[in-house]
Amino acid sequence: MKAIVQSRYGPPREVLALEDIAGPLVGANDVLVRVHAASVNPADWHVIRGDPFIARLSFGVRGPKDPVPGCDLAGRVEAVGSAVRAFGPGDEVFGSSFMRGFGAFAETASVPHDILAAKPANLSFEHAAALPVGALTALQGLRDHGQVAPGHSVLIVGASGGVGTFAVQVAKSLGAEVTGVCSTRNVEMVRSLGADHVVDYTRADFADGGARYDLIFQLAGTRSPSECRRALTPKGTLLLSSGESSGHVIGPLGRVVKARALSPFVAQKMVSFTVKPNTQDLESVKTLVESGDVSPVIDRSYPLAEVPEAIAYLEEGHARGKVVIEV
Repeated sequence: MKAIVQSRYGPPREVLALEDIAGPLVGANDVLVRVHAASVNPADWHVIRGDPFIARLSFGVRGPKDPVPGCDLAGRVEAVGSAVRAFGPGDEVFGSSFMRGFGAFAETASVPHDILAAKPANLSFEHAAALPVGALTALQGLRDHGQVAPGHSVLIVGASGGVGTFAVQVAKSLGAEVTGVCSTRNVEMVRSLGADHVVDYTRADFADGGARYDLIFQLAGTRSPSECRRALTPKGTLLLSSGESSGHVIGPLGRVVKARALSPFVAQKMVSFTVKPNTQDLESVKTLVESGDVSPVIDRSYPLAEVPEAIAYLEEGHARGKVVIEV
């Protein structure tokens, strides 16, 4: 099969190559998926670059332990392991192998059955592949860790990105009043997703604007936890999932460390989390999609051979929604 193979850590265009390799093995609890589409996430370029360095403890200290990168995929089942009962050949599925072997940037992938779900009936494979990590991060963050409820005021920092576009829609589906933070060119797009208010960060500073929010979901930017606190209600929550950083040792984790150090001394909550793909939450995303509450936003698509270019584009930080790989 053809697959994007990573030989070492480094810039995508230097360390990734399209190669013919043997197909993946299928374990008892695995599903062999013929990949029709995949999508690119910030996690992919972190894995490919081995940056921040602390992440190599998980990805492989001396080099990537999983030679085929890629998290999100959608496709048809070709075969299932002996212990799999939920899926069969021909089923249309989507899911994410984030931290479970990766392997999505290939013609076929062997994926644990418990991180797959039936593809939403109203989406193409390309649109379904845009869902997993982004939509799950939004759902798990807002519903589980942020405990957003009807009437809450929610600020999404990075509302036009791969997770942010989902976060705006998920927060609205939970009954929140939503404010999105983005650049000028994305204001109308974020508003079209259902945001009640939009802050153009090139013209205004959410931390100094006087508004107060029950929850701030920080998905982008370099604002410190102390600065974000200024825009929280007295009992509000700062929810951390990502954000830019120039540090190569611990990267955005530095912001998480600061938040956790601050948390015991303030009334507001400082919460961080890492997405955990699972079938149940993928099915919740499927329900939101099929009901019309959530729709993926796709910026652009690339063929499998151009995965390095797709990841380089995402690294630039200007993608509107998701970047998709057509396999």
